Amino acid sequence: MTVSASIIGAGLGGLTAALALMREGYHVRVYEQAPALREVGAGITVSPGAGQGLASLGLEGELLAASTPIPDIAFAHYRTGALLAGRFERDAPLDGGFSTPRHIHRADLHAILLAGVRAMDSAAVVPAKRLVEATPDDAGVTAAFADGETARADILIGADGARSSVRRLLFEDSPPVFAGQIAFRCLIPREIAAPYLSAGNAAVFLGPGRVFNRYLIRQGTLANVIGLAQCDLWRNEGWNTPATPEEFIDVFEGFHDDVLGLVARAPPESLIKWGLFVREPLQGWSSGRVILIGDAAHPILPFLGLGAALAIEDGLVLARALATGAAPPAAFAAFERARGDRVETVRLESIRQGRILQSGEPDGGAVARSPSQNTALFDYDPRTVALHV
Repeated sequence: MTVSASIIGAGLGGLTAALALMREGYHVRVYEQAPALREVGAGITVSPGAGQGLASLGLEGELLAASTPIPDIAFAHYRTGALLAGRFERDAPLDGGFSTPRHIHRADLHAILLAGVRAMDSAAVVPAKRLVEATPDDAGVTAAFADGETARADILIGADGARSSVRRLLFEDSPPVFAGQIAFRCLIPREIAAPYLSAGNAAVFLGPGRVFNRYLIRQGTLANVIGLAQCDLWRNEGWNTPATPEEFIDVFEGFHDDVLGLVARAPPESLIKWGLFVREPLQGWSSGRVILIGDAAHPILPFLGLGAALAIEDGLVLARALATGAAPPAAFAAFERARGDRVETVRLESIRQGRILQSGEPDGGAVARSPSQNTALFDYDPRTVALHV
């Protein structure tokens, strides 16, 4: 008998889980509250392990074509632009595969995953479905949506982000807490950004209480820009509040012209800001036939660039656990055992990374102690991590 799964949320984690489960013979429906199936955002990092995991789902060619390998990243002094250190420096030449992390536009990765899911089942992803209730029992889970429709499946996976409805409805939870950080983001065409790329294709500028990161995506045609700064108060509720170049520049006052000149030329319509929020870790990510993955289970701060990788890893490892044929509660428990230490390590190292990168006047020694030098954090392979069911 075919096993069925309802997945709430058609983001990267939800679509990865959907494709992995469909390849194991599951009947899957992915319910997305947005009326249009598209992924917004900007550049993200795909770790080698996450990339290899996606390749195992038949996406290798599309992923390699749409992403850019990262041979190294320059760390630069915020005021002088002087090079402090580099990371991900490899002795071996790039092989065109997943030996190094890769940068990709989130929308491009989302489109690749969505196409993969739809190639398996054109009706698998259902838009305009806002979850209002989830009722689990011993045999399955009934999901109820705002339009009055319901859906029944053997299991339900909450992949609906840091403000997860599944988490709110079915798990003891506390609201997100402001992390004391504000973020700015924009995308700038390469021809505009070119005069400000003297530190290379990927660079991080370190300053007291602030860090500025920029790198090229889409075959080098677009500069992805993000600035993170300590902030005492965030009044806005939205995640994508429009911002202006003047606001961005004001927060990063004193930074090198490779930063401020670049921001000054950002297309105003691409500039947004948002506050970073954290949650206390849950005691567990599953209850009966319901489980959380990705940011719904374990949101983290962005200082390691591994948030998307964790969601992809979750989807892959969860499918492996369910493919053992164990009853859902046992498979979920095996998934949590396999993922717990990994997720907690990344969560704590992300916090530590932020403290180091924003801790006063930067120097080469501070960067050398950065956890980003720990390549094991990026080489974790969801295809081979041990599962004990």
